[in-house]
Amino acid sequence: MSKKRLIIIPAFNEAGNIVRTVEDIRENAPSFDYVIINDCSGDDTMRICEKKGYNCINLPIRSGIGAAVQAGYLYAKRYGYDCAIQVDGDGQHDAAFLEEMADELDKGKVQMVIGSRFIENQGFLSSGFRRLGIRWFTLWIFLLTGARITDPTSGMRMVGRDVINFFAEEYPKDYPEPETAVTLLQLGYSIGEIPVRMKHRQSGESSISPTRAVYYMVKVTIACLMARLGYERFFGLTSSGS
Repeated sequence: MSKKRLIIIPAFNEAGNIVRTVEDIRENAPSFDYVIINDCSGDDTMRICEKKGYNCINLPIRSGIGAAVQAGYLYAKRYGYDCAIQVDGDGQHDAAFLEEMADELDKGKVQMVIGSRFIENQGFLSSGFRRLGIRWFTLWIFLLTGARITDPTSGMRMVGRDVINFFAEEYPKDYPEPETAVTLLQLGYSIGEIPVRMKHRQSGESSISPTRAVYYMVKVTIACLMARLGYERFFGLTSSGS
C-alpha cells in the first residue's frame, strides 16, 4: 500500500506565483497531494485558486506563517497522511527534490528531512545578509544541541506521522523553522538534510524586510534557547524518537 504524502503550501499574496508552484508539483511530484493554506491574502490568490480548482483552505483572518503551516499539519493529521512537507507558495522550492526527500525519510533513520541550499551551494542562495543570519542559526543550534544543520531556516522540511501529530498540536506562530528544529532535537528526534536548489522569486517580495530581519534574529535566538532549556517541561511532552 502506497503512503499518503501531503504538500502544505502556505500562501500570502502569492497571486503571481501560486499557479507556477502548483504546476511544478503536478509535473515533478505527481504522487503527492497538496493543500494551499491561503493566509487571508489581500490580492487575487484565493480567486485564482478557486478558478483553477486548487485544493485550498482560506483562513478567515491573517494569522502568520506559523499558523498557516500548522493548519496544514492539522489537515494532514485529520486525513491520515503518512508524511508532510512544506513548499512555500512563492515558487522558490523545487518539487523535483520531493521524491528524494521522501526516500530519505522512508529509510527511518531521521524523523525530519530538510532541503538544504548550503550543502552544494547551488541555485538561489538568498542575500548576503540573510546568509550571515543563517550561519548564525547553524552555529547557535549546534551550541544548543550538538547537531549541525546547514540550512536551519529552510521551510522545505519533510516529516513523518509522529511529527505531523506533534506539529498539529504545538507550532510557533512566527519564523518557526529554527525553533522547531531545536524542539525536535530536544525531544529525541533526528534531523537529516539533502542538497536542493532553490529558484529565484518571480513575483512579489519577501515578507521579511531588513527591519523585521533584526526582530527575526533576536526572537528566534531567544526562542531556540527557551526550547533548549526545557520545552517539554511547559507542555508535558515526551518523545517516541521514531
